[in-house]
Amino acid sequence: MTTQKNHPAAGQPDSFDRYPGYYGSDLELTYTPQRSVFTLWAPTADKVRLNLYASGEGGEPEERLEMRPSDDGTWRVAAERDLKGTFYTFQIEKEGKWLDETPGIWAKAVGVNGDRAAVIDLRETDPEGWEADRAPELKMYSDIILYELHHRDFSVAPDSGIENKGKFLALTETGTKTPQGEASGLDHLKELGVTHIHILPSFDYATVDEARLNDKTYNWGYDPKNYNVPEGSYSTDPADPAARIREFKQMVQSLHRNGMRIVLDVVYNHTASVEHSNFNLTVPGYFYRHNADGSYSDASGCGNETASERAMVRHYIVESVKFWAKEYHIDGFRFDLMGIHDIETMNRIREELSKIDPTIFIYGEGWLAADSPLPPEKRAVRDHVGQMEGIAVFCDDFRDAVRGSTFDEHACGYASGNIGGHYEPVKFGIVGATQHPQVDYNGLLYSSVPYAAAPSQAVNFVASHDGYTVIDKLRLSVTGNRAEEELLPIDKLIHTILLTAQGVPFIRAGEEMMQDKQGEPNSFRSPDAVNQIDWALKAEHRGLFDYIRQLIALRKAHPAFRIPTAEGLRQWLRFLDTGDSGRDRLYFGRTRQRRCVERDTGGLQRQSPSGRIPDSRSGADRGLPRRPDRSRQPRASLRRGRPHGPLLGAYRILRIISRKFILRGTNFVLH
Repeated sequence: MTTQKNHPAAGQPDSFDRYPGYYGSDLELTYTPQRSVFTLWAPTADKVRLNLYASGEGGEPEERLEMRPSDDGTWRVAAERDLKGTFYTFQIEKEGKWLDETPGIWAKAVGVNGDRAAVIDLRETDPEGWEADRAPELKMYSDIILYELHHRDFSVAPDSGIENKGKFLALTETGTKTPQGEASGLDHLKELGVTHIHILPSFDYATVDEARLNDKTYNWGYDPKNYNVPEGSYSTDPADPAARIREFKQMVQSLHRNGMRIVLDVVYNHTASVEHSNFNLTVPGYFYRHNADGSYSDASGCGNETASERAMVRHYIVESVKFWAKEYHIDGFRFDLMGIHDIETMNRIREELSKIDPTIFIYGEGWLAADSPLPPEKRAVRDHVGQMEGIAVFCDDFRDAVRGSTFDEHACGYASGNIGGHYEPVKFGIVGATQHPQVDYNGLLYSSVPYAAAPSQAVNFVASHDGYTVIDKLRLSVTGNRAEEELLPIDKLIHTILLTAQGVPFIRAGEEMMQDKQGEPNSFRSPDAVNQIDWALKAEHRGLFDYIRQLIALRKAHPAFRIPTAEGLRQWLRFLDTGDSGRDRLYFGRTRQRRCVERDTGGLQRQSPSGRIPDSRSGADRGLPRRPDRSRQPRASLRRGRPHGPLLGAYRILRIISRKFILRGTNFVLH
């Protein structure tokens, strides 16, 4: 049957709700060697045809097949032969005009530049041992340490020692070295000790010409084209539809074997183009929100925004995420501008992914780039994360408090001297954006409420791909005769607070060795010279790398830095007034029977079986070490290479920098 043949008027976006929905699992291709069935959801099309090609680009169709109307707004046609190796497009006619060809919105394999879909057997893309591939164990979200990288940036530099520069396969190579003999690539990540590798958008995006890679065109990938296919420029052969899929899986398999999980950065909130997007070439207008005058709304700042609240848009996003989790064994998803999506959609994603694997981590940007027709109460923004169990958001209060305002390049943060205005936001980040009796929520920068129901719903960060790197920001904001020599101790303090705060820490690739971007705050299409990791910096700043590496090891070893519940934080975490102008230090323990994680003059000891914190995810008990009370904290000096002001979550760690201490049988030295 056919329904709703007429496209609603531009000024009546609500009429989109009358479109029939189709929820079968056969969109848009079901392949066997004997038969291929093509099914396209296009409820407003007058005609639909399938174009079959011998190659992924160029030439005329070898065959055109007319598709027939079927149930719930779909069109179908079957080919009774083996089409493996064939490329195809759909084309709809509307109001007497044939629109441009499209690979469809559900394409799972494409040719070069993603203009044509490909018929392949996905099982033939599985690397050896793929069925047995498993992610490393994750007991609770609070154990996560995120590391964000861009495929090209991470490996393309001449001194990376990596053969497959800028490719998925770069993260499969072991034994790679810098000219200075330092571990690079995958071995570098293992040495650092992070748990989750957050890769910038790696589905097929629009702006890089996969047929002209020698032109060295560059983009971060926030311009989606085909949501269910890996990006071709990161494969060794963009023209081969199977290569990008196989190599992506090899990358995932390699990370899993080496003790790391993988997070995919997803951008369902907008498309690279509008009129010629696969969405609009299939069901014009339906997938996007509109203003009252019929124009496209633009909460993304990229010319459009998708309408996640519509039934088939929500279905598409949910099924796409599920596909990546099942087919590619993805362990987490970071949602770009998550505030554009509605709460119900995000909760549906969480529900469906939990059925696959409850340890899959979901987080996103809890804001929009501009206003949206979506009612504010329905937006998946930061302040509504309490309505989204098992979903986390970036804590921008923490970022700008610790290092200085994103919107004022010369503004100092807490670590660089601006204590008064950033005191409460730093504490807010340390308690993982939860309710804590010692945080004044009227003193925050962007939030006004403790939005996180659990500390793991807050992702603490000080830098990401967009905006200034930490060192670029400090060079702009730290002034004076001794500014340059103060950069390293400030950088150490920033990462100390980050890696000892509650919640989930997030590190941008290169921060562990003072990587800059030459002062460029938005390098999404800057050349390699600006964006690439300069691996020579690892040897130059080996002290900082080791410091961050050991902080990560300390965080992993000590459950006090990974308390999983807000109740546990309120019970165990206290800020103590030092009598120093209201400045506090932090300890863990009960009021009368303190079990602290620091000593003024001693080292950290082995854990005591007393003072346990229940692990809400695994049911296991986690212990806190018992410590004697030390009530006073001497002031520290920035100019002596130590942090100033309240050191908060990691404060006491820096008091033992001159000592070697033993923790769980492992020697650590913090420099």
